[in-house]
Amino acid sequence: MITWNRRDEVLKTLGEMSRLPERPSIVLVDNGSADGTAEAVAARFSSALVVRAGRNMGAAARTVGARRVVAPYIALCDDDTWWEPGSLRRVADLFDAQRRLAVVTARVLVGEEQREDPICDVLTRNSLPRDEAMPGPSLLGFLAGASVVRRSAFLESGGYEERLHVGGEEALLAVDIASRGGWICFVPELTVHHHPSPNRDVVDRRATIIRNALWFAWMRRPVRVAFETLGSLRSPAGRRAIAAALRGLPWALRNRRALPADVERGLYLLEGGR
Repeated sequence: MITWNRRDEVLKTLGEMSRLPERPSIVLVDNGSADGTAEAVAARFSSALVVRAGRNMGAAARTVGARRVVAPYIALCDDDTWWEPGSLRRVADLFDAQRRLAVVTARVLVGEEQREDPICDVLTRNSLPRDEAMPGPSLLGFLAGASVVRRSAFLESGGYEERLHVGGEEALLAVDIASRGGWICFVPELTVHHHPSPNRDVVDRRATIIRNALWFAWMRRPVRVAFETLGSLRSPAGRRAIAAALRGLPWALRNRRALPADVERGLYLLEGGR
């Protein structure tokens, strides 16, 4: 679990996670919170390992946490998401049964009303070919706060890139995992609860998502697709994001490499190609 300046939310979420019958070991990476989060967690949940990142690393704090875990499978959480009882035991069985399985994303229920997040329907109906040996629809992305990863696949693919921070940061890691032969699936029989924190900057997050989409295209997609991303400049958020993206262009080009043909084909299908 990662957090930044959300003491109340993380205490609630840890309360839910600590009551799970699976009794998972919990690693919390605090991204340099200034609201006493680390101290409050240490005082109330002595069994949790609190790792102080010392700065706001965004999603890359998950990589820091993963390196402190010895178990073969890691359930990822945000500070406002938690796993339903029984789901972690079931997902461990799925990983044990299929060595190619690298990431599993669960169904997400939102708020006290437990409304199914619309993204679940998108994940179910995507156009990727289905592998019947796998426990659910194939994916080339995943939901960071509602997924379990095979630790070895996660770390061998490099984990999260710190430059991406938070906002569409899963895309790069997902295709890098797939490029190494790891399989990513949506398994709706598993459930994560999400009670969205009101403490979020929606405008800034949108600009980050666009910036990261530009970097992703420049680093992994064919030249034609990379040029097509310039269409995002038509939106106000896109114009805000392009300056940040261009500052990172030398870094993106240094890290550019082509995806395997099957992975690129999958992205093409997801974009509506035939």
